[in-house]
Amino acid sequence: MSAAGTGTASGEALDLSADRNKALSLTPVSRETAMRLDRFVAVLIDWEKHTNLIARSTIPVIWTRHVADSLQLLDLAPEAKTWVDLGSGAGFPGLVIACALAETKGAKVHLVESIGKKAAFLREAVQATGAPAIVHAMRIEDFVDKAAESIDVVTARALAPLPKLLPLAYPLLKKGAVGLFPKGQDVGSELTDAAKYWKIQSDLVRSRTDQRAQILIAKALEPQRGGGLGKTPHRAFGKASKRGQRRP
Repeated sequence: MSAAGTGTASGEALDLSADRNKALSLTPVSRETAMRLDRFVAVLIDWEKHTNLIARSTIPVIWTRHVADSLQLLDLAPEAKTWVDLGSGAGFPGLVIACALAETKGAKVHLVESIGKKAAFLREAVQATGAPAIVHAMRIEDFVDKAAESIDVVTARALAPLPKLLPLAYPLLKKGAVGLFPKGQDVGSELTDAAKYWKIQSDLVRSRTDQRAQILIAKALEPQRGGGLGKTPHRAFGKASKRGQRRP
């Protein structure tokens, strides 16, 4: 199915070509990557007919709202080959990044998703695109506890506020991974709340796709003394990997 004639969740034909062109002008990719992304978007919209993966109101702008928003992370870690996407859901940003890295030797993206239907969607999308991604149908806490290989980047989009997200990412960040977390206009208050528990070395970069949004680059993270996190910071907020998820 071409990007110019993709069906909607209601079965109606929808012309996405203008939004696709705008997205790929914001975040240019190779012809091969664009074709993989076309297949991914087609699978996603087909699944959206029976499974809520993204807000249906965003389907007409799926390329700019979701695809380009994910692709822009690549320029923030151009040498990274091994990525982890926590709470991958509809595949943003993890599967989009995997599509873009398919031509990169040794690239691998781990997609962590505990909800069975979403994990099944991710597996089908990985197969359709041939992207170098591995789906882990498990709780985030269990994955980060067992991750053995060196991780370059950990990311999460629309998963949880920073006070809940940082404990989940901490086991990977403390081993040297960089955190790339797309955030909305409330990122300042989230950082203030998170600073009660963490010493955070970070930068904020303005999003290319939404002038109200920013991307948090977490370079180093340490628990604050007396912050109440104890010896296992990523468990301090309970099962945030399930409670904190919200659809993008």
